[in-house]
Amino acid sequence: MQTLFKNIKGDRLIWAIAALLAIFSFLPVYSAASNLAYTGGNGNTFNYFVKHFMHLFLGFSIIYGVHKIPYRYFRGLSMIMIPVVLVLLAVTMLQPSDTESLTNAKRWIKVPFVGFTFQPSTLASVVLMVYVARYLSKIKDKEVSFMDTVLPLWIPVFLVLALILPANFSTTAIIFTMIIVLTFLGGYPLRYLAIIVGSGIAVLVMFVLVAKAFPEALPNRVDTWMSRIENFSNGEDTEADYQIEKAKIAIASGSWRGLGPGKSKQKNFLPQSSSDFIFAIIIEEYGLFGGFFLMILYLWLLFRIVIVAHKADTIFGKLLAIGVGLPIVFQALINMAVAVELFPVTGQTLPLISSGGTSIWMTCLAIGIILSVSAKRQEILEKENNEENPLEILSETI
Repeated sequence: MQTLFKNIKGDRLIWAIAALLAIFSFLPVYSAASNLAYTGGNGNTFNYFVKHFMHLFLGFSIIYGVHKIPYRYFRGLSMIMIPVVLVLLAVTMLQPSDTESLTNAKRWIKVPFVGFTFQPSTLASVVLMVYVARYLSKIKDKEVSFMDTVLPLWIPVFLVLALILPANFSTTAIIFTMIIVLTFLGGYPLRYLAIIVGSGIAVLVMFVLVAKAFPEALPNRVDTWMSRIENFSNGEDTEADYQIEKAKIAIASGSWRGLGPGKSKQKNFLPQSSSDFIFAIIIEEYGLFGGFFLMILYLWLLFRIVIVAHKADTIFGKLLAIGVGLPIVFQALINMAVAVELFPVTGQTLPLISSGGTSIWMTCLAIGIILSVSAKRQEILEKENNEENPLEILSETI
């Protein structure tokens, strides 16, 4: 164990925050999974506990392995992974959809011989942010025209987003927003960003019109997410409103102190209680103190990500840390906002808290990359501290 801790590099506070989030997740996930165990399983809740443990164990193994890789290698890996991501997304989109599935099978792809499903859009999010960070660091302090950036930067971005959009609008919107924020922080000209934002809105409107006109020719979930937005604005009763209503009851029941671990009542009625609406269950069982504690952890993580980016030794390192780290906190805030009806239902999970393998693994991949950036800075400081002082050598000789 001591040898393991010696081999752990990077920002120790980020390690601690990730560990706290993971440890905290066990009780609410185990509690919320009881509904799934009795409705869709054999009543054995321990299986869900073990499954969540294995997801987190593999996730932290990813963190450990990735943080050992020098972050400069991610520049080239992002270029290699863009075609891989495009193929995975195309295969996912072309597979037949499960009309009976509430979660829509077109978001997942089944891995052969292994038996588990994987969501390529979450991998695409991380790969795209690394790819954009690479390109922005490459053109930093250079005069480039808008057309010079279209092919190497925006064509891959829009291709990936176009393959995600039909099945998952919320993920597409989050990725696009994060890319715009990253390019803004990376010094990309504002007039060019305005063109990209306008083009993105135009493409979205065109997609919606085509999907409405030819729904059978272009399978999509346009009606689902459009109805969610409309009903959120109008306050109409829908299945999504049922979820929000139960989430609000759970939050109100929790009050300040909460009902206690495992004592949630709304987990028996709230769909996706162990994933999309886990925040409501946490407040019901641990009160507003538990909710605030969770929010403080995510904001603390954001603060440490900014510190790592500020101390990074290269422009690519700075943009890389912000690019893969900011979406983690942004997704967490959106998940919380949905639970308290500040945002339409999106289907976004709570990073490192919600059950689900792909979400945990890709969050851990992003954290591993951030730790790789901070580890480089740590190595430089250790090298400087370990350099022998000529005056000390002279004094020891005398």
